Amino acid sequence: MAGEIFRDAWGIPHLRADDVRQLARLQGRVTARDRAWQLEVERHRAQGTSASFLGPEALPWDRLARRARLADTARRCFTALERQDPETADWVRAYVDGVNEGLAAPEDTGRDGAAPEFARVGLAPGRWEPWTPLGIWLATHILFAGFPAKLWRAHVAEHLGPDAVGLFAADGPGTSGSNGWLVSGDRTVTGQAVIAGDPHRFIEDPGVYQQIHLSCPEFDVVGLAVPGVPGIAHFGHTGTVAWAITNAMADYQDLYRERLRRTGAGVEALGPDGAWHRAVRHTESVEVAGGEPVTVEVIETDRGPVVIGGPEGLEDGGTASGTPPVALALRHPPRVTGDLGFSALLPLLRARRVADVDRAADRWAEPVNVLQAADTEGGTLHRVAGRVPVRAAANRLGPVPAWEPGYAWQGWHEPPRAGLTDGVAVMANQRGPSAPLGVEFAPPHRADRITALLAGRRQWSADGMPAIHMDTHLASAAPVLDLLATLPGDGDGDGDGDGDGPGEPLSAPAAALRDRLLRWDRRMDADSADAAAFAAVRGALVRRLAAAPAFAPLTTPPAYPEVYLPWLALVPRVGHALEHLLAADDLFGIDRPAAARAALEEVAARPPAGTWGDTHRLAPWRALPPEQPADEPGLSGDHDCVLCTSPVPGLTDLAARGPAARYIWDLARREDSRWVVPLGASGVPGSPHHRDQQPLWAAGDLVPVVTDWARMHKETDV
Repeated sequence: MAGEIFRDAWGIPHLRADDVRQLARLQGRVTARDRAWQLEVERHRAQGTSASFLGPEALPWDRLARRARLADTARRCFTALERQDPETADWVRAYVDGVNEGLAAPEDTGRDGAAPEFARVGLAPGRWEPWTPLGIWLATHILFAGFPAKLWRAHVAEHLGPDAVGLFAADGPGTSGSNGWLVSGDRTVTGQAVIAGDPHRFIEDPGVYQQIHLSCPEFDVVGLAVPGVPGIAHFGHTGTVAWAITNAMADYQDLYRERLRRTGAGVEALGPDGAWHRAVRHTESVEVAGGEPVTVEVIETDRGPVVIGGPEGLEDGGTASGTPPVALALRHPPRVTGDLGFSALLPLLRARRVADVDRAADRWAEPVNVLQAADTEGGTLHRVAGRVPVRAAANRLGPVPAWEPGYAWQGWHEPPRAGLTDGVAVMANQRGPSAPLGVEFAPPHRADRITALLAGRRQWSADGMPAIHMDTHLASAAPVLDLLATLPGDGDGDGDGDGDGPGEPLSAPAAALRDRLLRWDRRMDADSADAAAFAAVRGALVRRLAAAPAFAPLTTPPAYPEVYLPWLALVPRVGHALEHLLAADDLFGIDRPAAARAALEEVAARPPAGTWGDTHRLAPWRALPPEQPADEPGLSGDHDCVLCTSPVPGLTDLAARGPAARYIWDLARREDSRWVVPLGASGVPGSPHHRDQQPLWAAGDLVPVVTDWARMHKETDV
């Protein structure tokens, strides 16, 4: 046996090989077979060449990839990996060999039929380089820490003052989060731990996670892989130890305001020593399908690559704060250290106990996560993993001046650790063990709700976890409903309202809507008309607050590249920070009760015709729009529910973000573990396994984790 590919009933690949290297090659090959189009898109995104076949819409990303030097950073990291950890470097090469073999084999990719996107854009798969998986990892996570949020904070501080920045503090529209909880053996019916959760990301088609089973004489692991990256990084179960992560919400990327000048020899940057220093500078050409090539100037100072502006200032020649012109350079750990943390991947696969996972986590770099793990000997782990620089507090909040001393990095934080409370650890991107490392965190609602649900029962099993995954209670509805409760009724004229509270009474329909919402159970269920009505009122309130004259300066973002605009859009910022804005003692003189009254009247005059699921539907991202749009399901949940299916209040009810997978790792018996993804195991449209898990995902069901080879279908030997 060199290598064998098996499939279970859901088309999930189960791979068995003679050794680690052969297994990596097999993983690369099966990923090319199942996800050829996805791999090609991700390779081009890492290189900044996706506009060459996707057209002008992909150009903003390609500009960022070129200016941030993603491919060059990936090359550097792989070169360092070859020098410092040759075994892992060779393992990555084996994976790349498998990808290239798979992409070159028509019977694997089925480019003439099974992967129709290639024909639509006239593209043939290109060749992967050994550093390509590192480039994909970097491109996937470069915006994960949300450094563009620093642009928003600076924008708010400039126009409303620094005290206003905290009003908008929230898990912003561009970040990714997760739920994760660990229940120790003391709290389970089997006496062994259970780990469960769901990573929240933009839902993509094909999916961002790949269910997979990797087996060789050294290890046998099931988990969720990132297509294009070998091994199982984030969520895995070896049979004796299991692990899972959530986004730590740490701040580890900095923006430096740079003063640049052109010279006869190139470009110079003013340093903190008061001297001008030569910057690296060259130009690159970005091909654009259907258009002319675009020239991108790439500049890197001693701080890092310039990602916004240049010697002449911002994109339109303006500046962030007048004169002199400034540009913004990005500093982030992989560019500084040449390390993406890939040396953690093989030790994770070989882990047998929590101590092994802990040692592997010490090698982790990016992204910074909260890691939970448990083993069959009763060991548990709850810690932060990743590299966060020690530097001035101002670096975390916004762009800092590169020409002034005091903003240099001064080493690395020791990753914090935490324990369990009453046998349970819960992380949902709230201020937990990573609090000293971040600025903005998710509201505590998801974490508090999971904690409360777990406290409701002393003994748990894997069977009980899906109910937690699917909980739809919306605690953040309270501030909106509390505000509505202060509004007057209809003047007690006809019994439709209570007449309490100051101000102009509500109309009878608005008073009836208000009273109906106050009786609502606060569950964002897909079949709930009350949830739809609440969402409509919330959205109307968000739009009215965003339209207040006090916020007018925030409606026009600075002259930053298009890729950063989601972090700078006012309506989503108001929607996600609504709690803070309603709770503030004074909101720049904005009459919040009047805004709530107007929102109620607006919705009462044109109420939603159906239920929450009629408008709150899945909206996956696709590199190419489908030729035949899919009928996406209506969803339960909301941004602050445990079932975190995120609309953008005030803008859209559609959910582009949500659980990119769900998992339940049972340490008592791995075969009792379960998992599910939003679509299916295959990335090929029309495949029987392209969307076969979607009904289960939408309903909260999971599929069994199969590890018995006798229950699988053998697809081929390789």
